[in-house]
Amino acid sequence: MQCPKCHSLMELIVEPEATAHRCTQCKGLWFEMMAHETLKHRAEEIDTGDPAQGEECNKVDRIKCPVCIGNRDLIRMVDPQQPHIWFESCKNCYGRFYDAGEYQDFAEIEFADLIRDWNAPERT
Repeated sequence: MQCPKCHSLMELIVEPEATAHRCTQCKGLWFEMMAHETLKHRAEEIDTGDPAQGEECNKVDRIKCPVCIGNRDLIRMVDPQQPHIWFESCKNCYGRFYDAGEYQDFAEIEFADLIRDWNAPERT
């Protein structure tokens, strides 16, 4: 599988509960349907990328599904509980892509997130 952001090779991460894919270059993460919820308790182990690099990669947000045939566009999403988290999702297979650092942030809601949410720009 190729990363939808930087087009580098993605490595398979196999956990007992589910699998995910991590980009070997930008460290972005691809989750099959609902695997992002199943693997939340392993976020620290899975999301090993640099959040600063993830913020830069987050600027690239018009990407294609790495799984579906036909180069389907991923839709840009905002997490409803943490509006500062922007991820991409496929409306066909329901997979999700998180940039480096986003998944750890998604998995743990902290007081600092409340402050980030107040300052979160609108996603256009």
